[in-house]
Amino acid sequence: MTVKEARKIVNSFADNDNPSGDDEFMFIEAMGFLIEEEHNPADMMYLGGYYYELKEFDKAIKYYEMAAAFDYDPAYEGLGYIWYYGRTGKRDYKKAFHYFSILKDKGDPVSTYKIADMYKNGYYVDKDEEKYEQIIEELYTKVRTMRNVFDPVPEVYTRLARIRVKYGQKDEAVELYLYAKDFLAQRIKYNAFFGNLNIMKWLIDDLYELIGFDKDYFDLYDMYYLLKKPCKIVFLYEGEWQKTEVVAEGNECNICFNGKWFRGRDEFYSQAVLNDHKLTSIYDELYGFEVK
Repeated sequence: MTVKEARKIVNSFADNDNPSGDDEFMFIEAMGFLIEEEHNPADMMYLGGYYYELKEFDKAIKYYEMAAAFDYDPAYEGLGYIWYYGRTGKRDYKKAFHYFSILKDKGDPVSTYKIADMYKNGYYVDKDEEKYEQIIEELYTKVRTMRNVFDPVPEVYTRLARIRVKYGQKDEAVELYLYAKDFLAQRIKYNAFFGNLNIMKWLIDDLYELIGFDKDYFDLYDMYYLLKKPCKIVFLYEGEWQKTEVVAEGNECNICFNGKWFRGRDEFYSQAVLNDHKLTSIYDELYGFEVK
């Protein structure tokens, strides 16, 4: 294998919405070859991120630490998340605070809102709600002009929305949630990472605690609200009706989409496909949503 051949395999894998097991094997082999040949921390981080999405966190941390040895900023963020959430089985807030602080001091907004969360929850530092709110308010002024879908606009907006709700500013909270929803939907189109889907799920749950649900006008992500209890939903894609049904089984709701079953909302949004495309990647091509 040559570097050129390896890059071609990696690029092809990135463009594949529904890779096979062989595709994944070749991708991993190609990435390992590139890391060995070029020692590029961006490649280390990319492969670590692949394992992170698969929730194979022991492998993710291996490549994140490898990249951090090159003082690669994204690796600090990744390591902060791993230790903050205890992805490998053990939380270590001291390490999380350390890694996030390195980037916060450089002005990184993601690590900044995670430091804010640590003050809000009293993780490693003393609990300080006022400091949390101050950091989020300051971040809002910085991220409100950001337009790249991978910028942390939804993360900051949803946090600020909850602060607004706390102080009775419901209308502003709703505006923040709606903007965050549209922004996040565009991100998920390109990266249906489970963390992004979780943000959307929590956002929708919070939004519809503030406003009524309009069954005459909703989209794929508004379905998060409906899929919590038995119902039937149809929508159109390329002129053909697509059918979704939620069936209660004990305390759980399973979802049948065009004859295929999914265990709950998380599995549905991460795995449901149409014509080999994830629903999340074609969300803006779906229309005519109806509750039956």
